Amino acid sequence: MDVVTLLIDRQDRAWQHRANCMGVDPDLFFPERGASTREAKAVCRGCVVREECLEYALANGEKFGIWGGLSERERRRLRRQRVLSAQQRTALVS
Repeated sequence: MDVVTLLIDRQDRAWQHRANCMGVDPDLFFPERGASTREAKAVCRGCVVREECLEYALANGEKFGIWGGLSERERRRLRRQRVLSAQQRTALVS
């Protein structure tokens, strides 16, 4: 990885330092299958960088854990909705 890529990557993740989850046990955000996600989502609920966190997870294909207040299943659903919306917009323009 070159220096420019490293610096850009660092800037792209600067939001992480303002996240509510800083200092919280990371295991909370990666619960066992079937375990409650309620506590992790509560931490995310009032977070000022929730949107950045969610977009990071979507852009990087995070398959596990709670990101931006959404579980893996919820992120998959959101991805599908976005794809369908983009397809519909494209169909309208064509």
